[in-house]
Amino acid sequence: MPASTAARRAPLATTLALAGALALTGCGELRASDARPGAAPGGPGGPPPSSTAPGASPYVEPGAGDGAPHHGENNAHRRPGAMSPGHARDAEREADRIRPVLRRLWEQRRWDPATVRRALLRLGYEEERVGADGTRLGGTLTVTAMLSRYEDGRYVTPEGARVALRVHDDACVTAFVQPSNVDARANGPYRETGCFAPPVGH
Repeated sequence: MPASTAARRAPLATTLALAGALALTGCGELRASDARPGAAPGGPGGPPPSSTAPGASPYVEPGAGDGAPHHGENNAHRRPGAMSPGHARDAEREADRIRPVLRRLWEQRRWDPATVRRALLRLGYEEERVGADGTRLGGTLTVTAMLSRYEDGRYVTPEGARVALRVHDDACVTAFVQPSNVDARANGPYRETGCFAPPVGH
């Protein structure tokens, strides 16, 4: 090849190499003109790409129910305590005694707290008494109205009754009877609310 031809091709090859390098370094960058739905993140000044889903917190605990950070810590008060095996069996036996009484009241459509309390006291339970400072003074049975809830701009207390029976320090029966259904089950006490499950809005 003549020297004059080689000299003409050298600048052309250099220009092509520079253009290719610029094209490669620009790949994948998100520019302001590319900011549209579906554009890839990670350009200069933007957040780095993430392996988590869009909007997901990088601080989510494994097993978090709703994906919230510190879910387990924030909801520890909603988990019942552990029961010893023997005390769990005792609580199940008491739940089996209570369930048919509540079912009968439900079938009779009699679920107000006073009626439910009288029916359960006939089983031989004693109403729990608590001092002003929260100290338990005796008895094991508590029957209250259902928890109120905010509805249409005001608080409403649904029909029905909630039941808590303290079987042992680590074992309870919680139950309810209301127009829609009835249930009784054994569970450990809750850290802040004793035998009753805490309200959802903590």
